[in-house]
Amino acid sequence: MVQLGEHQRKAVNQLQNGNILCGGVGTGKSRTALAYYITKVCKGKIDDNVSITKKVDLYIITTAKKRDSMEWESEMIPFLLSTDKCILGVNVYVDSWNNIQKYVDVSGAFFIFDEQRVVGYGAWSKTFIKLSKKNQWILLTATPGDDWSDYIPVFIANGFYKNKTDFMRQHAIYSRYVTSFPKLEGWAYERLLIKYRDSITVYMKYKRDTIPHTNYILAEYDRHKYKQVWKDRWNIFEDKPIENISELCYTLRKIVNSDESRLEQLKTILEKRTKLIIFYNFDYELQILRTFAEDNKYPYAEWNGHKHESLPTGKVWLYLVQYTAGAEGWNCIVTDTIVFYSLSYSYKATIQAAGRIDRLNTPFTNLYYYYIYSHAPIDLAIRRCLEKKKNFNETKFATKPAQ
Repeated sequence: MVQLGEHQRKAVNQLQNGNILCGGVGTGKSRTALAYYITKVCKGKIDDNVSITKKVDLYIITTAKKRDSMEWESEMIPFLLSTDKCILGVNVYVDSWNNIQKYVDVSGAFFIFDEQRVVGYGAWSKTFIKLSKKNQWILLTATPGDDWSDYIPVFIANGFYKNKTDFMRQHAIYSRYVTSFPKLEGWAYERLLIKYRDSITVYMKYKRDTIPHTNYILAEYDRHKYKQVWKDRWNIFEDKPIENISELCYTLRKIVNSDESRLEQLKTILEKRTKLIIFYNFDYELQILRTFAEDNKYPYAEWNGHKHESLPTGKVWLYLVQYTAGAEGWNCIVTDTIVFYSLSYSYKATIQAAGRIDRLNTPFTNLYYYYIYSHAPIDLAIRRCLEKKKNFNETKFATKPAQ
């Protein structure tokens, strides 16, 4: 017998082929998706003994971290599913988005697309659209699309539009000013887009027992160096002119994020909380954090583009996680604290990162989030964007008046 929460049972009943299952991090989307597969796709039951009357192969496309940690395999156990000699007699495959092209010829199966990656119109999205025409499928996500363009592949897969060109022809509004490239200014017929989105989205509403405690911790920064870089557009770390906006923002952030006061604030946090997941952006921050851990003899491990280490053990430890590599696709129930050593440009990445400890099965009621920031204009601008649930835009920031 498989136990489902009320919010999960409701979602299973609402789900249909081609839907997006949207639920906050830690709400049990994986279990809900598997329950839908057994009961609706395979015409089975889970309330007593798990059984099916129709055999449909299962393909799960997820993040590399979830695949490597075998998180889905753990979720499958109550459903008698396995990637190796499945009791129910169906074939089960778990793989990463990087390998989705391998399955382009599969037909007659059921796909769970986990941690939604079909945004834009790249190779993954095009393969997804091909698969959607020959298989049943649902998408799982904690954060819906930021813009209507993010929904293009899903809308095409559901038959609302023939292709991207058809979508853009009907809805894109371009600037009337002639430029080298068409500039998108907005969307037409948004009521129709809202109707389409709502018709395929199943929201999992769940009242959490956890209580988040958000703390903004103020650090210092070198104002003289910051103003110098902003005014002169000179890279003080490489002693050369700054060539573009991206390099400008990177240089400003390095001045801010490298300030020693951030480590002093980290020490203060460690006096209260002893097991810290620390999110960072850049390699130079990682080196600072490594040195800090080694100098103070704190056990630490890393998850980034270079290392995929497991969580440390013991009474005191640091887990250094890079946003892009580790903001989603894994969970932790052995600590109640996350430190954001530097702020992310992405609201979605920030929410996903915070969700790593906010799980249904966490033993903690109170969860603690520490955001280290400064009064540097770029830090304040990033924080304002995140509080408005928006992403930070380097171009808009860099074209503002003198700071």
